[in-house]
Amino acid sequence: MHLNLFTVDKKLAATGIVLVLLAFPQGPKAPTPPTLGGCTIFPADNIWNTRIDNLPIDPRSDAYIQSEGGKKLPLHPDFGTVYEGAPNGVPFVVVPADQPPVRVDFTQAENQSDKGPYPVPADVPVQGGLNSKGDRHVLVLQSGACKLYEMFSAYPQKNGRWEAGSGAVFDLTKNGPLRPAGWTSADAAGLPILPGLVRYDEVQQALATDGVLHHALRFTVPFTRKEFVWPARHFASYSDNPAYPPMGQRFRLKASVSTTIYPTTTSPVSPINHVILQTLKEYGMFLSDNGFGILGIGGAPDPRWSDDNLHVLILYNAGDFEAVDESSLQVNPNSGAAAAVAMSSRGR
Repeated sequence: MHLNLFTVDKKLAATGIVLVLLAFPQGPKAPTPPTLGGCTIFPADNIWNTRIDNLPIDPRSDAYIQSEGGKKLPLHPDFGTVYEGAPNGVPFVVVPADQPPVRVDFTQAENQSDKGPYPVPADVPVQGGLNSKGDRHVLVLQSGACKLYEMFSAYPQKNGRWEAGSGAVFDLTKNGPLRPAGWTSADAAGLPILPGLVRYDEVQQALATDGVLHHALRFTVPFTRKEFVWPARHFASYSDNPAYPPMGQRFRLKASVSTTIYPTTTSPVSPINHVILQTLKEYGMFLSDNGFGILGIGGAPDPRWSDDNLHVLILYNAGDFEAVDESSLQVNPNSGAAAAVAMSSRGR
């Protein structure tokens, strides 16, 4: 529960007890943005790092939820330990500032990809493993420079180069500019991938502090519209159906949904799952790509995850979520900077 130190109860004042607010002369301090490899993952006022639990519900929320299957579409963590012989999730690697760059040739979205070279090490992890026929994302965070290099459908070549369907570079020290409108990235929505992943070490840090990740997550659904909304830059659909959500649409777990007791049970939510669920209440998640038959939450693989524990999240479903109207946060359509919002005690 969040305490509003600037609301002093009259009965408390009558007792002669006075709250001295010198520690927060201009309001409570904003949470520190997530860090990795000595870099902050975008500035504190970036839209990824902005709470949305007190924003209005999008007018089309019910239609979006029902079009995806409502209560029949389970929440599912698309990460864990191992799946089909490879680490389960979207892996990443942190490299030093002097990591030698290599040439990358783009084969699908060449005109919408950031040209190389990219600082990709020879042993960089590939999503699904080197033999994967899936999305094959490669994520590289260059410390020192604090730049994020991401590739989709990435394949190493015998000459040391790489081929990829698309690629994007993000300066994590800045809010923008965003990618040009209409451009993809390594993700269908034209967004970065790494900022929206659930990472094991970050969850452990949250368990030792305030129990929440201070950034939005990324997720997929079966159906999307031929449209994108800020801060997304790209769509990946042929459908004009207004009941389908656009890329970049933000959702959150409803305030009425318990994050302490699993639905339809009397079992307490595990500490790790509580962090994930509370994050979904306070910071929500961005629709980033198309998926199959689930509401898929993105995360990084780690042998320390408990797959059995994460799997219990399927007790939640799309009906437990609502779409958020975050248009009031937009400062500039070409920037990820978000307008300041009041803190909320909703649903803690």
